[in-house]
Amino acid sequence: MKEKLYFIVALLFFSFSSFAQLYGGIEIGSKGVKMTVLEVENLKKNNYDVKEFWTENVGIATGISIDGTLFQEDIDRAVAVVMMNYKKMLTEYKIEDKNIFIVASSGVGLASNTNELTDKIKALTKKNTEVISSSIEAKLLLKGCIPPKNYLNSVIVDIGGGNTKGGFAKEMNGAGVFFPISSDIGTVTLTELINKKCKQKTVFEFNEQMFEYLPTLRETFKKMYLNRPESQQKSNVYISGGAAWGLYTLLTGKVAEENFTPVTYDDILSLKAIAENNYQRFVLDAESNEEKKKVLKVYQQKNLIAAFNLLETCLEVIPDINKKKIFFAKQGQIAWLVSYVFDNARGIKQIY
Repeated sequence: MKEKLYFIVALLFFSFSSFAQLYGGIEIGSKGVKMTVLEVENLKKNNYDVKEFWTENVGIATGISIDGTLFQEDIDRAVAVVMMNYKKMLTEYKIEDKNIFIVASSGVGLASNTNELTDKIKALTKKNTEVISSSIEAKLLLKGCIPPKNYLNSVIVDIGGGNTKGGFAKEMNGAGVFFPISSDIGTVTLTELINKKCKQKTVFEFNEQMFEYLPTLRETFKKMYLNRPESQQKSNVYISGGAAWGLYTLLTGKVAEENFTPVTYDDILSLKAIAENNYQRFVLDAESNEEKKKVLKVYQQKNLIAAFNLLETCLEVIPDINKKKIFFAKQGQIAWLVSYVFDNARGIKQIY
């Protein structure tokens, strides 16, 4: 009987281990390099589990708003971080090389010398690093972030370090067709843009200059939506990216348990006021809260002011925003990888 039991257990273990596969993703973003390890149980049924997710803070996009390029020292740091984590995925997690993907975000792609980054990575890993356009990145976000049943009545807006992108799906000829929206302004680029306007470099002056820039920011987002008018008519607005993560974490002090968590426009206004006028409150809260501490390690006060002004403004210009349902999409940071892995799998509704 024992032998039979051992055989059954061994058979179950063998079946699972031969079926489940590990996939690794390395994303070079404007504000940092993000690593994800997925355990995929069933590729066709989209069954997966996030085994690990971690971030290395490398602010690679700082130079873009200054002279349109990635600084050489930032490229070197990013490549070193990519290599360290690529080797970690191969050796510690035993991920097959063909199952590891390396991409650079659309924000990083705004630089005129992104090829220097991708060439260095290829020389060391023999792997191509795809620089995702903002439209493709937004499509991957929609597929990876929004529940399939809500594809057609939702818009997603992702605020990254280098840009803001998103989009929506529309049914045409029986298929879901994706329509992107984007703007070349993000948390890092806005912070640097306002910093350049400041002479004294104080937070007080930063707030003043930000206030003066808001009409321009509103026009930027109005133009983004008006290029695709239907984007303003969706009943659900999903927000993702570092700004949304910072908002949710500072608001609740915890990691989101659900993939999609409701937030309100008033939540954004409240957090923006604290960032601008009472930042020390965040600092004190972080002393006893590890999750809030993680946010403040990534975002300094000026970054948070920029992030929350971007969130407020990009939602403010949507008509009847207070009647919309707003959700924080927890899986925004891994959406591209999930979409990559399941790109050829049969989903509930395909988006083209």
